[in-house]
Amino acid sequence: MTSQTTVADATPPDLGPRSGLRGHPWLTLVTVAIGVMMVALDGTIVAIANPAIQKDLDASLADVQWITNAYLLALAVALITAGKLGDRFGHRLIFLIGTTGFAAASGLIALSGSVSMVVAFRVLQGLCGALLMPAALGMLRATFPSDKLNMAIGLWGMVIGASTAGGPIVGGLLVEHVNWQSVFFINVPVGALGLVLGLIILKDHRAENAPRSFDFLGIALLSGAMFCLVWALIKAPKWQWGDAKTLIFLGAALLGFVVFVLWQNRVREPLLPMKLFRSVPFSAGAALMVLMAFSFMGGLFYVTFYLQNVHGMTPVDAGLHLLPLTGMMIVASPAAGALIGRIGPRIPLFVGMVCTAVACFGMSALKVDSGTGLMSVWFALFGIGLAPVMVGATEVIVGNAPLEHAGLAGGLQQGSMQVGGTLGTAVLGAVMASRVGHKLPEKWADAGLPPLTKEQKDAASAVVEVGVPPVPKGTPPEVAAKITGAAHETFVSGMSISFVVAGCVAVAAALLALLTRRGENAEAAQGAAHI
Repeated sequence: MTSQTTVADATPPDLGPRSGLRGHPWLTLVTVAIGVMMVALDGTIVAIANPAIQKDLDASLADVQWITNAYLLALAVALITAGKLGDRFGHRLIFLIGTTGFAAASGLIALSGSVSMVVAFRVLQGLCGALLMPAALGMLRATFPSDKLNMAIGLWGMVIGASTAGGPIVGGLLVEHVNWQSVFFINVPVGALGLVLGLIILKDHRAENAPRSFDFLGIALLSGAMFCLVWALIKAPKWQWGDAKTLIFLGAALLGFVVFVLWQNRVREPLLPMKLFRSVPFSAGAALMVLMAFSFMGGLFYVTFYLQNVHGMTPVDAGLHLLPLTGMMIVASPAAGALIGRIGPRIPLFVGMVCTAVACFGMSALKVDSGTGLMSVWFALFGIGLAPVMVGATEVIVGNAPLEHAGLAGGLQQGSMQVGGTLGTAVLGAVMASRVGHKLPEKWADAGLPPLTKEQKDAASAVVEVGVPPVPKGTPPEVAAKITGAAHETFVSGMSISFVVAGCVAVAAALLALLTRRGENAEAAQGAAHI
């Protein structure tokens, strides 16, 4: 008979009383949550500040888009490499560098006097965020034993949900009552607190067989492929999917990934060991994270436009109306962690994606004049569905990776979310554009408005795609009302089709969830005791 002892079960400290602060699991969770909170909050709070930045710095619309895209590109390109850095040099060091750099970059953005400086420091902010997020997951993986990891990830997900929910509200209040710079300055004291606590509490856990070398060619290949992919997804709505530039970047991304995989199978210590993907649950977890982010971020993108541009809400009001969604994520994430710890991830993940699909199909039925009560029902179901997926898929990816690749698995989890969210926004954007182009002339004619020329139709479609009615200055009120009605009905029609697509993707993700299983949470020790 053979008995095996796992590294992860042997190395994490007991969760009972401790004599010191360093390495305490729950204090470690609090510390990394502070860093994660900065990044999650930044994901939604900056969108509120963009109009004020545009006005104050006299920036063009393209400049403002770069404020978001530069951050997204840097984050997506660097996540997996950043996770590997944590595995190689220690997650504590990488987390502290990421936290300090993110806070410093935020302060520099607030002090910037031009949009080019803002964009440059947003790149730095994205790179530091990429260091911080996988290191946080890596430390949770190394600190908590298997029976507590799901609860820790559930609380981690709760922090992300709360920060995401608070972004529009906090951002709106700061921009309205202080200035746009305060949106970035807020990260400085938060980052300083995270640094101090990190120095006192965090303990560096290293696997005995942690990577000793660094695959620089692998980094270059993966980073180049990720850049081409994300860049193509960002630019596709403007260039069109069939345009030569879009196809060139997508082709370059595909070629880069193929060469990267071939190289990873040859190098002695690869950046991303392909053997990880031999685990069906690990691969299913990564794919599930992509599909979940597709439905969540792609769908949520249009919900904000629906609330603000169709219902006329302020950013703060829109944030408050989304509280059923984000609030349920906050409440359900730790509960999902506890449930997954008891019965495993497969059933919660399946049920979660089914709930997400039902919510998407429900939101596809929203009308121009749908009330808050109906919206709240679907938003709450969306949050209930997403919580177990965020927790469970993260545990499946991180828990099924060996301890020496914990940071790499965290980077893959975050990278999958970024790619899925970008893909969802791009694909649903194409769905919206196609629907608006088809429906706008029909709704325009139904409203009794004069036909549009091709140039007028193209210009009108561009703003209707985000729910804004193309009403020229000086238009008589009765005509403006007809234009607004036609524009809003067209936008809601496009949003409806987009949510149907998101719902179908969620159904596919539910089926994929059946392939997952509880993370083994470590590999067998090198020596096995024979009885």
